[in-house]
Amino acid sequence: MIRTVNRVLLGLAGLLLLAAGGSVLAVGLGVRPPSWWVYDGRHDVLLDDAARTRWRDAGWWWPAVIAALAVLALLLLWWLAAVLRRRRLDEVLVDTGDGAGALLHGRALEDVLAGEAEELPGVARARVRLTGRRRAPGTRMRLLLEPHADPGEALRGVTTQALAHARDSTGAAALPAEVRLRAAGHRAERVS
Repeated sequence: MIRTVNRVLLGLAGLLLLAAGGSVLAVGLGVRPPSWWVYDGRHDVLLDDAARTRWRDAGWWWPAVIAALAVLALLLLWWLAAVLRRRRLDEVLVDTGDGAGALLHGRALEDVLAGEAEELPGVARARVRLTGRRRAPGTRMRLLLEPHADPGEALRGVTTQALAHARDSTGAAALPAEVRLRAAGHRAERVS
């Protein structure tokens, strides 16, 4: 989601800057602008003295300008934080032995790990998220255990089967994992 929003915002900003710069360049090179354009010719300025000082005496002008710039700054900071904060690993570099490697989609590996963990006895549901870097991935797993499950046995199964298979298939020397276990709530039947 963030990736799509990032690309759309960058594309719109790029188109806007390209259109503005292209129009200034075209008028500067002597192209006649249309009558509705913001400036008339190559010696005209974008904002003349009258346009720049027009609202200076109005009491609402400076608070409105400051509020608009503050909102713009907050939106840009939110966007920067969203871009820098990557919660999940999109791709994992798989060592193929030829020196080039291959990329594996992170969600595919997450789905396989979760599916294999859910097949273990006593595990009702598994959620997996990849963390780290492409060359050194890690995992965060959340397991919902059935009421009768042995937590030690479930953890041993995850480490010796699901995580070991993922480590072997990606060619990673180590695949650090944080596993959180939670017991499913047991509902007692009503006895009349």
